[in-house]
Amino acid sequence: MDIELARTFLEIMHSGSFVQAADRLHVTQTTVTARVRTLEQVLDCQLFVRGRTGARLTPDGERFVSYATALVNTWSRAKAELSLPLGHTLRLSIGAETSLWNPLLLQWLLWMRAHHPAIALRTEVSNANHLLKQVEEDALDAVLVHRPGYYAGLNVELLIEEKLVFVRSSKQPEPFLFVDWGASFVDQFDTAMPQPRHAALTFNLGPLALQYLLQVGGSGYFRSRAVERLLESGEVEKVPDSPEFTYSVFLVYGSAPSSTLEAALSGFRTLTGDTDWAR
Repeated sequence: MDIELARTFLEIMHSGSFVQAADRLHVTQTTVTARVRTLEQVLDCQLFVRGRTGARLTPDGERFVSYATALVNTWSRAKAELSLPLGHTLRLSIGAETSLWNPLLLQWLLWMRAHHPAIALRTEVSNANHLLKQVEEDALDAVLVHRPGYYAGLNVELLIEEKLVFVRSSKQPEPFLFVDWGASFVDQFDTAMPQPRHAALTFNLGPLALQYLLQVGGSGYFRSRAVERLLESGEVEKVPDSPEFTYSVFLVYGSAPSSTLEAALSGFRTLTGDTDWAR
């Protein structure tokens, strides 16, 4: 099947309009209509219902979404694999949740460049649901997430078992710094702390918040490994009787990883096995 048919179908689905899809694809509305007609003839079903407010999917159209997505992703990946940069013989695509790009994904990129320079790398940072869908559809080789879920045909490997602990500056314990460690943490935090969150400073990057605490003062939840040395030196102290929250990191990948992917996975295992990896 012409991959442009699937791409056009998805564009209409996302935009909800044949006109907007034509604009985004830089083709005429007549071309978009013709592509949909051809696709419906090939599949022998109706995919859209058109009305004054735009276009909506039929039940058959809704069922075709996952297939069209897989087709487009597979084609994009095939083009990427067949056009490797000069000096590279293999390619890997790795995804991570936003809270995991620094330091773990960054450290892994540096490790891969040092140990496997011939492997071309593509990284994607997004939310867990999107990443898990991408690895399930083979658009990503492996992903790093906090709450993996379990999908048929995928391996789920516990990479880091850690906690988030409440610490404060030994010199200046105010203000409270709220660090968004992801949806799982926020759920746990709001359950344990029923009072409204009042934070003058909010961060979505733990290392940035920790540096602010060290230079200005404050208190907040941070990774236990990251503050271990600071607790030993007395720069920070634990807040007594404060709850701790789990902050596990999982690797999710296909059930039969290639030797190339195994090289990447060994990098994550090596880095997280080193107690200094995130300091």
